[in-house]
Amino acid sequence: MTKEELMRKAIELSTENVANGGGPFGAVIARNGEIIATGTNRVTASCDPTAHAEVSTIRAAAAKLGTFDLSGCEIYTSCEPCPMCLGAIYWARLDKMYYGNNKTDAKNIGFDDSFIYDEIALKPADRKLPSEILLHNEAIKAFEAWTKKDDKIAY
Repeated sequence: MTKEELMRKAIELSTENVANGGGPFGAVIARNGEIIATGTNRVTASCDPTAHAEVSTIRAAAAKLGTFDLSGCEIYTSCEPCPMCLGAIYWARLDKMYYGNNKTDAKNIGFDDSFIYDEIALKPADRKLPSEILLHNEAIKAFEAWTKKDDKIAY
């Protein structure tokens, strides 16, 4: 399939998802023009705030391919990803991302992620979500164990 056909599939998924009670977001992961996985936004349907189209599609592609490393694949998403999905796309090591609508389009229909981008730039103490370090001396032991582990799989 061409990149335009793959993007049209993501857009089609987003439109169908609206008709089926979901959010207006769809995504496709492909390798060499072949669809590996698709997904839609199922946040309200599954009561899962992480069930965005991109994350759902990454999970499905990783499961199908049996790897967390999706190098060699591309993602086509109906909208520019939110900060969570963008992070997941980077962690999945996708080669390229294509998107239809941009974050301003999303903001204009009530999906405004700008506050998250603003919060990320702040020091934790200055964010709206109260947070503090707790039991650091105990938590660091897992990191120390990881550092010493010879057979770890880096990701």
